[in-house]
Amino acid sequence: MSKPTDLVQGTLDLLILKTIALEPMHGWGIAQRIRQVSREVLQVNQGALYPALHRLEQSGWIRAKWGESDNNRRAKFYSLTPAGRKYLEQEEANWKRLSAAIGLVLEMS
Repeated sequence: MSKPTDLVQGTLDLLILKTIALEPMHGWGIAQRIRQVSREVLQVNQGALYPALHRLEQSGWIRAKWGESDNNRRAKFYSLTPAGRKYLEQEEANWKRLSAAIGLVLEMS
């Protein structure tokens, strides 16, 4: 089995926003969900995750609220703001456009 892939610079914010679009989650849960949904290909290390969460919160795209995790520990739960939902839609469209263009180049004979 191949080694898990490090995230490409600039995609982590998009993955975090997409992950919490359905429900608020704490940091460890976000990392686990990304790993699970990507079938173990994408690994988000804590050293990248928490600075990204802080950056997204400072940008006004997510908000944090203290709560209790499944194992009864205190944790910050992150959720999208209305501005974050709008930003996610824009970034998702940009990513799809970019990945389609890359796909076209890779299909050249």
